[in-house]
Amino acid sequence: MDTNRVRRSRKRAAEAARLHTLAQDPAARAWQASRVRLVLTAAALTALVGALAWSTTGVHHTLTRGMVEHTAAWWGAWAVEPVISTVLLVVVGARAFLATRGRVLHHPHLAVVEYGALAVTLTLNVWPYLPWVSVPWTRFDPMQLLAHAIGSLVAVGAVAVLPIIWTAFADLDHGLPVGPTPTSFTPEYRQNAPDTAVTQQRATSDRVALLVDRARWMIAAGQLSANPSATRLRDALGCGTDAAREVRDALRRGAA
Repeated sequence: MDTNRVRRSRKRAAEAARLHTLAQDPAARAWQASRVRLVLTAAALTALVGALAWSTTGVHHTLTRGMVEHTAAWWGAWAVEPVISTVLLVVVGARAFLATRGRVLHHPHLAVVEYGALAVTLTLNVWPYLPWVSVPWTRFDPMQLLAHAIGSLVAVGAVAVLPIIWTAFADLDHGLPVGPTPTSFTPEYRQNAPDTAVTQQRATSDRVALLVDRARWMIAAGQLSANPSATRLRDALGCGTDAAREVRDALRRGAA
């Protein structure tokens, strides 16, 4: 007869084997990546909001030097940094969300607004502590300068890394098959869907077919491996992540 210790060990071994098998499941891998992305995003946004809150006090101190307390201008100075931060958060949120849809948002106007806002925030935070502003010069304290620059520096770091991290998560290949969506080829959909939807679906199917033909030509020419990943296909074909996954699955079905 098996002892209790043997039964416990067999149970733990069976559980570990099933957990390992589950960890290799594409759906489980996608869920795990989604959870990790959520945790990282929450941590980065918490750091960003905290840094901007600390920066708000520094901006208020700079703007209210020599100002009478509790006047309208004194209270209004508290709103300067939140207004700048709101514009900054809009740009960061748009970049990060579009990255999950396979679209990297690059525009010179956005870059100017983004880094212009950070530059203004940094200047307003450190201005009273700069060497040529401190009077007399002996009052200059480098640690005070660094302490009031931390908020803007952390904000710059969060703004820089969030879109990159979201883009990397969007490019992950979990091995999930891209199943067919309802199209004009199903009788029920053909009767109920408007003509515009049918036209769009056919255009999408034609585009994917052209991408598949181009990918096969690149494989035959040695520019792609025989079994390329969705990320490699996206870079080579210049298409979105979803289209690259459909091309990858079409190539695998053709090989099978």
